[in-house]
Amino acid sequence: MTEREALITLALVPGIELARFEHLIAATGSASAALTASIDLLRSIPGMSPAAASAVRSADTGATGKALASLEEMGATVLLHGDTEFPARLREIPDAPVILFALGRTELLQRPAVAIVGSRNNTAYGAEVAQQVAAAASYAGITVVSGMARGLDAVAHHAALGGAGRTIGVLGNGLGVIYPAANRDLYELVTQEGVLLSEFPPGERPYKGSFPRRNRLVSGLATVTVVVEAARGSGALITAGTALEQGRDVMAVPGRISDPTAEGVNALIRDGAEPLLQVADLLAHFPGAEVVPGTVPAGKSLLPATLTGRERSVAELLLAGERALDQVAELAELSIPETLVTLSTLELEGLVTRTAGSVFGLARQGA
Repeated sequence: MTEREALITLALVPGIELARFEHLIAATGSASAALTASIDLLRSIPGMSPAAASAVRSADTGATGKALASLEEMGATVLLHGDTEFPARLREIPDAPVILFALGRTELLQRPAVAIVGSRNNTAYGAEVAQQVAAAASYAGITVVSGMARGLDAVAHHAALGGAGRTIGVLGNGLGVIYPAANRDLYELVTQEGVLLSEFPPGERPYKGSFPRRNRLVSGLATVTVVVEAARGSGALITAGTALEQGRDVMAVPGRISDPTAEGVNALIRDGAEPLLQVADLLAHFPGAEVVPGTVPAGKSLLPATLTGRERSVAELLLAGERALDQVAELAELSIPETLVTLSTLELEGLVTRTAGSVFGLARQGA
């Protein structure tokens, strides 16, 4: 085992956060020495509990080899906290990760970034705002960070892919695991044109605590976190909380007081978050960033102005991701035949795509 492989093995030991990791290296001289140290020596190191010491002694070196082989097969890379390619902003946060796995354009990890998060069960208004803000940021050269979830996360990622800033998708699971399954196409797009990032080893499935851990990375990568829609107790509010703990700015999009998805964002504004009323409010946080003339970010929707009211309403329901025919009909309050005719018209116009099982999605525009 090389020293780098030993560092990766040590970083993957459960319970070995950054402080313990650094204490182990300092006390033993190297990761290789730490992995072979006696249990008594490990227990004597400051900050090492008996459980952590036992975990180091039983570290699975075979799992490291499998992980590295999997990463090589998919074209991904490992970033350790001491690597120059490690995201500089993540070094500054409390509970900084020891190790990251990245797939895609890793240079995006060093660019100015905004986190855009929001409800999984968003409104059409929320989707339109997330789309416009993400596109505006990306065309202005600002990278858009989000959590690859359903709803507004997916909207933000899709909208950002067409601009120079592109996007970073932070996973709550390991690379190679597509969750939720409905985001398969988005996963592939971000892999090709943006970058996927995770602190979980490849192939690891999500679990209850993995998403709150992911949220601190979403906000940690960004100068500003924008919350578009969020009900009380939502994951987007957890991300806003981690941003504040990290000393980062939080912006919130005001919503109707009668709308459940606006309760959380309106509360953020009441408690001191800066309201986002126009794209310029966000770009003011990035010196030199301006709305690019003639692009979508100038406050226009990505949907053509020539659409009828029904066509626009149906298309907007797909901004948050793919939906089955019956889902679209229910949300649009139309009959199945009416919905199918509308979707077929949009498909002929190149705005909507259809997959097996009558599942419809919005075609990418402006790529």
